[in-house]
Amino acid sequence: MRWFWVDRFTEFVSGSHAKGIKNVALDEEVLDEYQPGFPYLPSTVIIEGMAQIGGILVAEHFAFDKRVVLAKVGKATFHEVARPGDQLRYTVKMDGIQPDGATVATTSYCGDVLQAEIELMFAFLEPNRIMDGPLFKPGDLRAMLRLMNFFHVAVDRNGDPIPDYANL
Repeated sequence: MRWFWVDRFTEFVSGSHAKGIKNVALDEEVLDEYQPGFPYLPSTVIIEGMAQIGGILVAEHFAFDKRVVLAKVGKATFHEVARPGDQLRYTVKMDGIQPDGATVATTSYCGDVLQAEIELMFAFLEPNRIMDGPLFKPGDLRAMLRLMNFFHVAVDRNGDPIPDYANL
C-alpha cells in the first residue's frame, strides 16, 4: 500500500468490527490544491481510509489467505467536511460474507458529529484472474499492520490476541 489513510487501529474484533482514527493535518499533500483557500480532506480519501480498515477486517476473517480488493462503493453520504486539525474516528462493521466477496457498513465521526456513512463492497481476486501473485511483497502487509498498531488491539471473537499469520 503506497499511502496510509488511517493513522491507527483503536479496536479490532475478528469477523465483527474494527475502529481506527485519521488525523487530518494541513501538511498533507492531498489538501494542498484540492480546494484552494478552503483546505479539507477529499471524500475519496475518507472512503479509501474506511476501505483500508474494511479490507483488513475482511482479509483477516480469511486468515489473510484471500486477495481482497475494494470493488464498489455502494452508498456514500457525507454530512460534514474534514478540516485540518480534525480527528476522524472510523468504525467498520462486517455486514455480509459471500463466496466472491464481502460487504461492510462504515461511519466516520468528528468529535460527536457524524461526518460520513459509507457502504463498501469487496471482491476476492482468485488465482489467475485479473492479476497473478500476492497484492503485497512478503512482509509488507505485516509491517503496515504493525505501523498502524493492529497487533496491539486485534482480538478474535473470544478476546484472544490475533495471531501473527504466517502468510503476512
